[in-house]
Amino acid sequence: MKDSIPSQVIKNRRLCFSLGKNDFKNKFAGSYLGIFWAFVQPIITILVYWFVFAKALNGGTQATKAGITVPYVLYLTAGMVPWFYFSEAVTTGTNALIEYQYLVKKVVFNVEILPVVKMISAVFVHLFFIVFTIIFCWIMGYPPSVTTVQLLYYSFCMVMLVAGLVYFNSAIVVFFRDMSQIIGIMMQILVWMTPIMWNIDSMKMIGKLPRWLEIILKLNPMYYVISGYRDSIFDHVWFFERGWINFSFWVITLFCMWFGGYVFRKLKPHFADML
Repeated sequence: MKDSIPSQVIKNRRLCFSLGKNDFKNKFAGSYLGIFWAFVQPIITILVYWFVFAKALNGGTQATKAGITVPYVLYLTAGMVPWFYFSEAVTTGTNALIEYQYLVKKVVFNVEILPVVKMISAVFVHLFFIVFTIIFCWIMGYPPSVTTVQLLYYSFCMVMLVAGLVYFNSAIVVFFRDMSQIIGIMMQILVWMTPIMWNIDSMKMIGKLPRWLEIILKLNPMYYVISGYRDSIFDHVWFFERGWINFSFWVITLFCMWFGGYVFRKLKPHFADML
């Protein structure tokens, strides 16, 4: 297994981190405010959603917010922070091989690390927003507790999920360039299907969510991650209290990792020719 993707990533971990750091810096090269923009856009997005759901459409969204015991802005922030990383890493990771095609064409370069470079690049902003969310909740009267340490576990869960998706997407997009457009559309659909701005439990209690649909929505791996962030920050629920959802998440995630890696390795010999 010395040539497996995990072993290649571990072996070249210093190079991965260096390329990831440079990738993050290069995103904003040439702009006056530089990496400042990486933090501004997510904050503005959260504020827009908060204004729409908590203020502009307050009366019409009471059913979707019922059962939320913390200020809605905290509930929204804890859900958006992991989503920002997931969306950014999957979207940019899909195009990793195309963006770094000059490295793919080098015979001696290990292309297995390129998807990870994009994942590392997105981590820098994510770490900032984890700290920001913890401090923000503290200010709002929800100080850190022992369950806050679970953020490490749920972040790891999300990275593993992203890895499987990114390796599959980045391999397919080399042969089918429309894949990047499809991923963009899927992100727009998933952001609404995932209980980020609405409470799935309240919808179930008022009878607006059939049991079969509830199960399907909860099988979404990002439901597990986002619920876990909220459990860790202000609901104070341990991951092992979540029952069957733990098992379903890891079954789906491990399958994505295996299948994504399998497809990537099978198509790898043809990358240079197609690019």
